[in-house]
Amino acid sequence: MLKAVNRVLLGLLGLGLFALGGGVLLGGLDLQRHWGFDMPGWWPFRGPEDVVLGTWGRTRWREEGWWWPVVIAVLVVLLALLLWWFLAQLHRHRPGQVLIESEGDVAARLNARALEDAIEEEAKVLDGISHVHVRLTGRPAAPAARVRLLLEPHAEPVRTLERLSGETLADARDSAGLDRLPSEVRLREVRHRSHRVV
Repeated sequence: MLKAVNRVLLGLLGLGLFALGGGVLLGGLDLQRHWGFDMPGWWPFRGPEDVVLGTWGRTRWREEGWWWPVVIAVLVVLLALLLWWFLAQLHRHRPGQVLIESEGDVAARLNARALEDAIEEEAKVLDGISHVHVRLTGRPAAPAARVRLLLEPHAEPVRTLERLSGETLADARDSAGLDRLPSEVRLREVRHRSHRVV
């Protein structure tokens, strides 16, 4: 879905820029006079001496009460759409499936969410871990894991990291038939509220 939206948006943007640039180029080089055709009546840039947006075009609506609210609303909507598009790009590299090596020519696919859940469930049993969140990134044939751990106050970070890497992530890599599973692990400690002693 995101690929289709990207292609449509880029196609429309490219088409609009091509039309605008081509029209300005035709007016700037006075090609309509040389080639014997006329630009549409609404087109403001008709010759080398014309500007794309004249004084009248820039100031005609300024005194109207609705002008600035409409301009601000359009800019806010445009900004919201651009932010949505940008955030969608950040999440686009999350694979929906992981390719598993299998014998013969048959390609096996594993649901990425299922692999994330399996890693989380196995990591939860490690001593000192309060909460686990796993997210797979990268390509289906070469996924990587981002792991966030919330540690209990008594946990030993080095020991926990060694067990996570040597046991949990190694099991996930082997069970999915992957040659490697690069991982980024972020550790955070649970913060308890201080108790008041009377």
